[in-house]
Amino acid sequence: MAWVILFFAGLMEICWAIGLKYTEGFSRLLPSVLTLAAMLLSIVLLSIALRTLPVGTAYAVWTGIGAVGAFVVGLLFFGDQASTIRIVSICLIAAGIVGMKLA
Repeated sequence: MAWVILFFAGLMEICWAIGLKYTEGFSRLLPSVLTLAAMLLSIVLLSIALRTLPVGTAYAVWTGIGAVGAFVVGLLFFGDQASTIRIVSICLIAAGIVGMKLA
């Protein structure tokens, strides 16, 4: 169950990372409130997962989910560059996440 909670914590990290783009430096109220709520929920879920998962593993997976997810959202919705080196690099991060889960 801790892995499922950690996965949702990672999804919330993606939400707040993308949400930061819409806050415009926290000058827009609604995007700022939603982004802060996603941040809080992400950290709360991470802390719950940490009750049973090793901190190094959980933190690495949490940040990895956020990094890979934000990268994919950037490609699909914001026109971020999809060069070969960027794709290979994000695949290495994803492989690291899988490796941490399997270890």
